[in-house]
Parts: sequence; C-alpha cells; structure tokens
Amino acid sequence: MANVKPRILKGFRDYLPDNMLPKQRMLDTVARTFESFGFAPLVTPALEYADILVGKYGDEGDKLLYRFLDNGDRDVALRYDLTVPLARVIGMNPQLAKPFKRYQIAPVWRAEKPGRGRFREFVQCDVDIVGSDDLMADAECLAVGAAVLRALGVDDFVLRVNNRKLLTALLARLGIAEGKPAMAVLRSVDKLPKIGEAAVRALLVSENGLGSAAVDGIFDFLKLDPAELASWFADSEVGLQGAAELNALLGLATELGVRDRVEVDLSIARGLDYYTGTIYETFLTAAESLGSVMSGGRYDDLLGMFGGQSTPAVGISLGVDRLFAGLLELGLVQEDGNPTRVLVTVFDASTRAASYAIAADLRAAGVPCEVYLGAPRMKKQFQYADRRGVAHVIIAGPDEVARGEVTIKRLATGEQLTVARDAVASHLR
Repeated sequence: MANVKPRILKGFRDYLPDNMLPKQRMLDTVARTFESFGFAPLVTPALEYADILVGKYGDEGDKLLYRFLDNGDRDVALRYDLTVPLARVIGMNPQLAKPFKRYQIAPVWRAEKPGRGRFREFVQCDVDIVGSDDLMADAECLAVGAAVLRALGVDDFVLRVNNRKLLTALLARLGIAEGKPAMAVLRSVDKLPKIGEAAVRALLVSENGLGSAAVDGIFDFLKLDPAELASWFADSEVGLQGAAELNALLGLATELGVRDRVEVDLSIARGLDYYTGTIYETFLTAAESLGSVMSGGRYDDLLGMFGGQSTPAVGISLGVDRLFAGLLELGLVQEDGNPTRVLVTVFDASTRAASYAIAADLRAAGVPCEVYLGAPRMKKQFQYADRRGVAHVIIAGPDEVARGEVTIKRLATGEQLTVARDAVASHLR
C-alpha cells in the first residue's frame, strides 16, 4: 500500500475532541432554544442539482459554489447555504401548513478565501418562518437570535438591522441601474464596518464608477436617523414602505424585550440577491473584528422560483464556526475533550461484572462514566484517569463488593470516601 502524506485542504479543518465536545454542547443549546420558540428540525441533502443553486446568490456567490459532474454525469453542487434548499423543499411540499417554522443545523460549503473565523466548510444554524408576511415574524427572528446568544452566555452583542427597500429606493434616487450595477454598489457599501468610510468611498468611485454627488448621496443617507427616513423618501413609495417597516420592527423589538440589543445600521446591505425587506447582522461587541456571527432577513420572492407561487419568508442564520471561535476568544467556552466524569476501575476478573454493573447504574442516572479496559495495577488506572482529566475514580475490590460498598476517590484532592453500592449515583450527582 502506498505511503500517503496526511494533509488537509486549505479552508477545511478537523475538530478534535477538545473542540468538538464543547461545540456539540453549544449546538445542543442552540437546538433547544430554537425548539422553545416552536421551530421544528429539517434535514436536506448536502448535494443539490446545480440549477437549484445557481443564480440564487448573485454572480459572486455562484463563483463560490463547489460544482462538479458526479459519476452519473449529473451537474451537481454542494449547498452554499440552507435557505435555497429550504425554498426547494417548500416548492416540493405545498401541503405543509403555513406558517412553517423550521430550523436546520448542517454544514455548508463556499470556495472563498479562508481567514480568521472563516472556513470553506462550516456549520450554519438557520431558523426560518415561511408563509407569514407579518413583521411579527421578522421581529421573532430577532428575538430567537438574542435568546440563542444569551443561552450561550453572551451578554455583550448587538443586532444591527436595516431594510432592503430603503436601499432599493436610494439607488433609484441616485439613478443607479437595477441588477448587477445595484448589487455591486450594495456589496461595496456592505464593507463599511470592515474597511471604513474612506475606503468605501474609493471603491464606489473606482469599482462602481459613481460620481462624487452619488457617493455623497449614499453617505448622506447612511447618517439618517430612523425618524428622518420618511421625509427623506417622501417621493418614493418603496422608500416610504421600507421606512415604515423598519420603524414598526423597532416597535415590535420593544414589545419582545430586545430593543436594547437592536441598532439601526443603514449600511447593512447583505450581499445576496434574494433579500426583499428586513435584513440583520449580529456582532459580538467584544470581538467585532470577527464579523457578523448571525445574519439574515426577509426573502419574499425566492420561494417563487420553485413552483411559481410567491411565498413570504424570513429567517436568520447563525455561523457556528465563527461564533464558536469568538466564544473561545472570549473565554465563554473551554476546550474539553473528555465526556467521562467517573472512571470505574477493574480490580481483577472476579470483580469485573460488579464494575460493569456500577457503570450501568451511573449511566442510567445520567453520570457519564467508563470502565477501565483491562485490570492492571490501580496505580496505572489512576494515572489514566488523571491524564484524561477524570474527576472521580470508583474502586470496587473484592472486599468492597462483599460488603456492598465502593470507594470513591477524588483525584484533585486525593480524598477517599466509602459509600453504599446503591448510593453511588446519588452521591456523585
């Protein structure tokens, strides 16, 4: 057999137990929070026919698709996000009761440049509400996003909101053509938090061909207060609708108790073509350089691409890997690769059955434990437990088994305690 050098593709990574265990606990918390708001789980395939995905993310997004011909010569692609596959599911299942509230936690793939907290394979956690055009659905996405972060122990965050209709009206006012030219301008504006005003101004001139008056008009808009939007767009039906929706959303955020975490940011554009109304991005204020850890918005037209019938929809997506990297930086999660909290030792072959029985009782009581494999000297078993970071060791030698007792040793202090065999689980809990 050939000797193969072990290596991994750039932008991909292994998650060893030290990271995977706390990450899985984080995902469990996220799923519980989603379900507490009435969202049900959905699973879709990693591979889709390419025409399902192509053209839904704009030219830049299409370039990032992992697309290829499979062994059956079918044109396929790895999913880029979880939203377009959801739209395809809705198109194939018109019988689903509306509003349809789903969440999905799954990996997605984008062939983009890797960076800090940015990978080519990463896990997204999405919640979406399909079939409701009421702004209560938009506000609920804000509420569930805030609830997820709080459940993970994050108190220092901000949910930044905007409305795509305002940007559409702005571009029309400045005479910027719809389609590719408009999307290119929005992508430049969307970079404002990362590169600053001067750099964005330069991009708008050099890459988008805007004159100084148009650039000044964009930045005049960005400085507006929400209360000023209606007067600024007095002659634009779309602008007035966007202003009304944004201000109504702020009122609903107050009713939901998350207004203190919501901030209007008119520079948020979201680079994907399919957004039609509310858009959001979420930042950890103690680690803003990571970028947005949770984003999304309303996409009322996307679902009409599959089946021809327009269906209102809104959602928010949590970038798991980026958020996990932020939680590690902030010390809100700790590396921990060992689920075992108790090691049950094996004195010799005659007591092995007793060790197995003790472990079974502990697991039934919800105490993670393992039985040592083999029966070497106790010292070696203690050393194994210490290296694994196991807190307690249970000793059940012939004498203890005969008395119906066990000895529990706390490795950190060396303290030992003898308890009745049937009281082990309650004592350890």
